Amino acid sequence: MAFVISDACVACGACEAQCPVGAISMGDGKFEIDPDKCIQCGSCAGACPTGAISEE
Repeated sequence: MAFVISDACVACGACEAQCPVGAISMGDGKFEIDPDKCIQCGSCAGACPTGAISEE
């Protein structure tokens, strides 16, 4: 299962910089994870300062 970003996202970009496969991009006011590219490594969740990223 892919990781998802909740509405707690503050669009800081910390997660995007940590994604080794480029699955994270800016969406409508918050970052979004492309589930087809996500390799479930969890790097993004560890980098998120607000805890907005969790497993789907």
